[in-house]
Amino acid sequence: MNAQMPPPLLTVRDLTRTYGSRIGCAEVSFDLYHGEVLGIVGESGSGKSTLLSCLAGHLPPDSGRVVWDGTTDVLALPEAARRRLMRTEWAFVHQNPRDGLRMGVTAGGNVGERLMGAGARHFGQIRAQATDWLERVEIDPDRIDDRPRAFSGGMQQRLQIARNLVTGPRLVFMDEPTGGLDVSVQARLLDLLRGLVRRMGLSVIIVTHDLAVVRLLADRLMVMKSGRVVEQGLTDQVLDDPQHAYTQLLVSSVLQV
Repeated sequence: MNAQMPPPLLTVRDLTRTYGSRIGCAEVSFDLYHGEVLGIVGESGSGKSTLLSCLAGHLPPDSGRVVWDGTTDVLALPEAARRRLMRTEWAFVHQNPRDGLRMGVTAGGNVGERLMGAGARHFGQIRAQATDWLERVEIDPDRIDDRPRAFSGGMQQRLQIARNLVTGPRLVFMDEPTGGLDVSVQARLLDLLRGLVRRMGLSVIIVTHDLAVVRLLADRLMVMKSGRVVEQGLTDQVLDDPQHAYTQLLVSSVLQV
């Protein structure tokens, strides 16, 4: 007898968001399981960022359902409960780390602030955890009292990752986390992310235009065009044998570069 599949960690059904007559995302449905990384790809304007914003609560969808951990109707949560969810079990890594950091607060303060938001109060323990997480993301702990503006773009992104992961969330949303970084910095950051995701057993939804990023990180892939999902499946399967003409175009354009 086959082992019973565990319930999805996140269930999304018919999620739709429009901007007047323009479709942001339309009738998007999928399940995400514990420890799974789902990549969402498509060209600019495909709807992938709108979908991510609706899932993370940054934009209200027009219709659809988002169910967390089998029981919680996320879209029906009061605002305070949704914010608490984002401080504890969910996290969001922005493309521009300045959107996810407090630039006037020290590196340690940025990490510690999320711990305090989750209920931590012991200063010594908070600072110790912040120091540990700076080391985990390859930032010299001697820089714990430096402000993010003194860091390079790659270091700011690693600091944002530390800030988000310090509370041990179960689901992380990532919006083009390597965008705007040069190739060598991207490679180092991707290697760091892959290690953290696997070691922590994180579930991740990552939006990117870069197929090399999803090839490295994602277990499963959704391809979006004009606000709709046109193809989905295991990442290697979709990229190596694309079925939809749009996916074939995306893959071939990368191969021609």
